[in-house]
Amino acid sequence: MGMHLQGKVAAVTGAASGIGLATAAAMVAAGARVVMVDRDEQLLAKACEQLGEAAIPLVIDLLVPDACATLMPGILAVAGQLDILHANAGCYVGGEFVENDVAAIDRMLNLNINAVVRNVHDVLPHMIDRGQGDIVVTGSVAGHFPVPWEPVYSASKWAVNGFVQTVRRQVKHHGIRVGAVSPGPVSSALLADWPEENLRKAKESGSLIEPDDIADAVMYMLTRPRNVTIRDMIVLPSAFDM
Repeated sequence: MGMHLQGKVAAVTGAASGIGLATAAAMVAAGARVVMVDRDEQLLAKACEQLGEAAIPLVIDLLVPDACATLMPGILAVAGQLDILHANAGCYVGGEFVENDVAAIDRMLNLNINAVVRNVHDVLPHMIDRGQGDIVVTGSVAGHFPVPWEPVYSASKWAVNGFVQTVRRQVKHHGIRVGAVSPGPVSSALLADWPEENLRKAKESGSLIEPDDIADAVMYMLTRPRNVTIRDMIVLPSAFDM
C-alpha cells in the first residue's frame, strides 16, 4: 500500500489480537506509529514486539471507568499527538436471550457501547484543536440486520452505528472523518462465543473472513482523499447468507 500514513499517529483499541492486531500491523506497514491499547499486558507486549518499534503498548482496561479516562492522556504521553483512532475493542454475547448471563450482557454493553462513546468523546477535543483526524469504529453487519441468534450483540452494534453517523455529522466541519467498518463473521476470538451449531455451519460453508480482510477495509477508508468519507463499509464473506 505504500507509506500513506507516514508521520501519522494512530491508536487502536483491542489491539493485541484479531482485527485490532491486523489493523495495527497494516498501519505500521503504511508508516504510522501505532499506540496499541489492550488490557492483556502479556499478549500486547508480544504483539508490539512482533510489529517493531513503531508499535507502542498502552495497557488499559476499558471496562474500568478510571482507566478508560486515561486513554487520551496516555496516547499523548507516549506519542505526542493523535491522527487516527480505531475504536475496535469489543466482545460478544449470543444465543438464546433468556439463557444469557446478565453480568456478561452488562460487560458487553459497557465495552461495545459505553467505552466506544467515551473513547471518541475523549479524543475529539485534540482532533478539533488540530483541525484534522480520522475515527473508525468497528461495527458489525449485526448493526444493520437483526440477527436472530444475537439480540443483545445486535442491539449494541445498532447503537454504535447510530452513534457513528450522528457524531460524523457534528464534527465533519472540523476536518474530522468518522466512519464504521462493519464485518460479517470474522475468524477471531469472538467466535468462541458463537452458538456451536452456527459456528459449525459457517466453517462448513466458508462463511468466514480473516482479520486482514477487515484491516484492508480500514486502510481503504483511511487513505481516501480528505474530501471523501467512507461513512460505513460492510465487509462480508462471499458465502455468507444475510
